[in-house]
Amino acid sequence: MLFEKVPTPCVGICSTTFGDVVCRGCRRYLHEVIDWNRYSDQEKRLIWQRLDTLQEQVLRTCFRIDDPALLRGQLQTHAIPRLEGGSDWHQLSALLRAGARQLPALADFGVTRLDRSELTLVQLREKLNGDLHALAAAYYEKDFLRATRIRPDLPEAP
Repeated sequence: MLFEKVPTPCVGICSTTFGDVVCRGCRRYLHEVIDWNRYSDQEKRLIWQRLDTLQEQVLRTCFRIDDPALLRGQLQTHAIPRLEGGSDWHQLSALLRAGARQLPALADFGVTRLDRSELTLVQLREKLNGDLHALAAAYYEKDFLRATRIRPDLPEAP
């Protein structure tokens, strides 16, 4: 992901204000939300890289991107808000967020649904959002627990 100016991953649904240590909107850790404007561009890109990796891990279980150029072109044609320099998986996420209720056909966007469940696309999107949040929370707990073992001066994990 190469941005000249690194944009925030914020999607305007911040659950950290309600005490979550992992935001349910953008999946950043609480300290990353708080300190975002203090980070260097390199630090911000590392966070984006982790978020993209999480998205790919979850989305590729249910979708295949057959034609990334078609996906990007269709998002532009339909004026679907997305991060211009974002990964293909970020583009797919933007499509699902914006159009899961009214998509004519995923194939028209260069995407194949691999999931064979009876879930509607909206239900599948919500399930995947839950899976993504759970994975992000698991990484947070793993990283936080490792940090507390390395630095005993840090408080115990909850």
